[in-house]
Amino acid sequence: MKVAMVVNRIGPDPRANLRAMERAAGEAAKKGAALVLFPEAASTGLLNNDDPKHDLPLGQTIPGPVTRRLGGAARRHSIHIATGLLEREGETLYDSAVLIGPDGSVILKYRRIDPHWHGPRADAAVYREGGDIPTVRTPLGAFAFLICGDLFDDEITSRAKRLGVDWLLFPFARSFDDCSYNQGRWDKQERPTYCQRAARTGTTVLMANYLAGMRAEDDWSFGGAMAVSPRGEPLATFPLGVPGMLFVDLPK
Repeated sequence: MKVAMVVNRIGPDPRANLRAMERAAGEAAKKGAALVLFPEAASTGLLNNDDPKHDLPLGQTIPGPVTRRLGGAARRHSIHIATGLLEREGETLYDSAVLIGPDGSVILKYRRIDPHWHGPRADAAVYREGGDIPTVRTPLGAFAFLICGDLFDDEITSRAKRLGVDWLLFPFARSFDDCSYNQGRWDKQERPTYCQRAARTGTTVLMANYLAGMRAEDDWSFGGAMAVSPRGEPLATFPLGVPGMLFVDLPK
């Protein structure tokens, strides 16, 4: 199975970001990818500021315009597409992820369990978390999601390990406090930690982080992507600070 982990650059226009995601999915399919993974909140960025008037409009219904557009791309190219997105359900907001099948339908939806995608004083009636880690079995194998901070919660990773899935999809949004694309710091300090945490799930983890920086006052997610073996070994990596795709061939 060939997988493409997309490091997409997020600009200020979600519609343009979504068009770029559609193009990336098509390019990945032409290069033989059966699965395309996009990062957390891939069409908007993780730009929520705990003000519902600002944040709720960032949310998308599931199904909704984003999943329909990406579903069309999945159908055209006969691929699976996974992405993170801010999900709106009425007047509530979740940090979610979906897996879309080759028929264009949403076959798996996950809501982040770890609450650190918003501030501690955010209105709990608006900013919500999930509680379950659902799975789906496909011709490519069995899948589950975790999102960003979920990986650093021992109880959540233990639950993920007990699922026994073949592939764990991990869209995330990560930046450094100094707003840098410090590859040395990532290689020496951060990447080993992510690999160690991935090993706690006991399965192959596919990771994608988006690339921001076009709105420095809001977000400096530094990009990068990685596939990690069940033993915590990096199988393939993509550098920080540049948009593109990481391709990796994995045994079914």
